[in-house]
Amino acid sequence: MTATFAPPVRGIVAPTETIDTPTMVVDETILHRNIAEMAALAKSLGVALRPHIKTHKTPQIARLQLAAGAVGITCAKLGEAEVMANAGIEDILIAYPVVGEIKIRRLLALMERARMRVALDSREAAQALSDALAAEDRAIDVYVEVNTGQDRAGALSGDEAVALALDLARMPGLHVVGVMSHEGHANAAPPDQIEAKALDAGHKLVATAEAIRSHGLELPVVSVGSTPAAAYTPTVPGVTEMRPGTYVFRDTSGFRYGIFGVDRCAARILATVVSHPAPDRCIVDTGSKTLALDKTPSHPGHGYVVGHERAVIDRMSEEHGVVILPPDEPGFQIGERVEIIPNHICPAVNLMDELAIVRDGHLIDIWRVAARGKIR
Repeated sequence: MTATFAPPVRGIVAPTETIDTPTMVVDETILHRNIAEMAALAKSLGVALRPHIKTHKTPQIARLQLAAGAVGITCAKLGEAEVMANAGIEDILIAYPVVGEIKIRRLLALMERARMRVALDSREAAQALSDALAAEDRAIDVYVEVNTGQDRAGALSGDEAVALALDLARMPGLHVVGVMSHEGHANAAPPDQIEAKALDAGHKLVATAEAIRSHGLELPVVSVGSTPAAAYTPTVPGVTEMRPGTYVFRDTSGFRYGIFGVDRCAARILATVVSHPAPDRCIVDTGSKTLALDKTPSHPGHGYVVGHERAVIDRMSEEHGVVILPPDEPGFQIGERVEIIPNHICPAVNLMDELAIVRDGHLIDIWRVAARGKIR
């Protein structure tokens, strides 16, 4: 649906700009500011920046990050890496176990086009990769994934991770150059605990790296990854690399930390009010196929309606967003446009074919989300 009603206060799309909805719009100025600030933070801390592109999945944005000083990029899946390598990105970390013959073949093919690194957390996956590399007399740089408290993937920090690193270093074709962690548990912590948890994760990773080095491995890379923890974990002496992702766009999940607000959220869903069946309820053309289903303790509902903070996207079906309105809430007339900040920007972007780039409220370009759906 197309509408040209004035957006709410702090909207990024001008009232005269006609854009079909629902569409993910990205404010160019905010995007550039977010990229520049994280690059400046990494430089000030003396750590390398290797941003995770799973948030934006868009080669144009990866190039902006590299131009700002990133040493390379991080991908979750080989499919993302294939897209980025095709776009000319030359230094890529796969921060996810590469398991199975099909994926190993794809990784070997990628090594012809880019400098590849992989994260491993098991001897089984490492042995299969080692066998394939040895058969072709090739080698790859490896990060050992370490569990510093998230309890997802990764060998436990300390003795378990040290033993794994030493075993991997003995396998032909595997060049163990680093350790990495993701401080996801810090992200989920209450605001008054995030700093302590982030720093604890960093100290555990650095201590693990030092223990590995005591056995004769050089291990130049100690890599941490998290946007909410980015102000803390990379400050730990001994951390050499950071891998934040969501900072390019940001979303509602960070509101509760008090670090940024709506004005720092570069990406929003532009939606249209398509129905107003009751005084306290309206419908926007933005459901689970647009916003995804993530909830957050930062804001009630399924996203933040810019300029209408008391309106709550209470529930969604595939194409309908049901917005509950307080009694005195203005606006939300049928045909009116609203901007919605997703709770979790990464899966929301993965639902988009393209990003509408706006400057001073006006559409200037369309960027294809080239790695959308690349989950293998």
